[in-house]
Amino acid sequence: MTIRLPGPQGALRVHEPRAEPLAVTAGTPFTSRTVFSAAHVVADPFADTTPDGPAAVDWEATLAFRRHLWSHGLGVAEAMDTAQRGMGLDWAGAAELIRRSAAEARAVGGRIACGAGTEQLAAGTPAEVRAAYEEQLAVVEEAGAQAILMASRALCAAASGPDDYLEVYGHLLRQAAEPVVLHWLGPMFDPALEGYWGTSDLDAATEVFLEVVAAHPDKVDGVKVSLLDAGREVALRRRLPDGVRCYTGDDFHYPELIAGDERGFSHALLGVFDPLGPLAAQAVRVLDTGDVTGFRALLDPTVALSRHLFRAPTRFYKTGVVLLAWLAGHQTHFTMVGGLQSARSLPHLARAYELADGLGLFPDPKLAEDRMKTLLSLHGVDQ
Repeated sequence: MTIRLPGPQGALRVHEPRAEPLAVTAGTPFTSRTVFSAAHVVADPFADTTPDGPAAVDWEATLAFRRHLWSHGLGVAEAMDTAQRGMGLDWAGAAELIRRSAAEARAVGGRIACGAGTEQLAAGTPAEVRAAYEEQLAVVEEAGAQAILMASRALCAAASGPDDYLEVYGHLLRQAAEPVVLHWLGPMFDPALEGYWGTSDLDAATEVFLEVVAAHPDKVDGVKVSLLDAGREVALRRRLPDGVRCYTGDDFHYPELIAGDERGFSHALLGVFDPLGPLAAQAVRVLDTGDVTGFRALLDPTVALSRHLFRAPTRFYKTGVVLLAWLAGHQTHFTMVGGLQSARSLPHLARAYELADGLGLFPDPKLAEDRMKTLLSLHGVDQ
């Protein structure tokens, strides 16, 4: 069987789908790295809603996908930007997601960390931003989950310089019940975060970020760095206090960063591990044995897909993630909250299918092929 796929200029090419999926098996918990997958939400396709209305979520399908990730030993990073925070999922929906997912994690013994941000506040003073953070931090802690302090659009707009970041984060860390993860999300993921930490100079911003960590190392479990700059991440992780982890959020260079070097390595908190979950878990188990070459042999071939999903405008990577979840049979439709299924072109989605199929990511390749043909037919591509 073959499938005709449109290229960037509209010309059709023939792809021969893979006959069998990659063989992956569950195994023991990871021993060498702490690994979280940020997880997407599944929309309710039958809800009568609008792109700017409250998100309509299919809760059972959403939680089923988290059980899938936990079954392979991955932790779930909940209510992060992969779950469309600020791009279809508002704070009310995120709070419900946190409560439901944390309860599910307790029921199945899965590891979970949840994002606390400030999106319930459109604008305000640094003090008001701090109060918004406190409200969300309380929801995460009351749910029994580890907190991830997400970068705040409101703080970026309100802060007059680095001192405002030091004050807000210092206050939050002093009152946090347990060590948190600090998240530095670059403007390629969210343009509204340009100049985070009080400056657009990344060297100067790094110093502010490290000052926050150094002032409260007992309250920082780790830092998640999403700047798509491997050299900068390595330099930063070498300066972290003892006991503070670096969680890579670099969806372009994650194999080398997780593998590490003679001076250390990164743990992982990655959106691309949503579609790569079983394969990524298998690779980390290989790494647990000390086989860096085997780890890279499994994970390096996935980078082409990840770079494609996260290409500029990077913030729309969620569309490809949800497409692959549908093709893999984790949900029954290709619909997203906020109507974000329309955010990527048909050639982009076709290439995502082709790359994922080549990796053997689809448990049922025939199902994936049939669903992709349905999508193509809706866009006028005859097979």
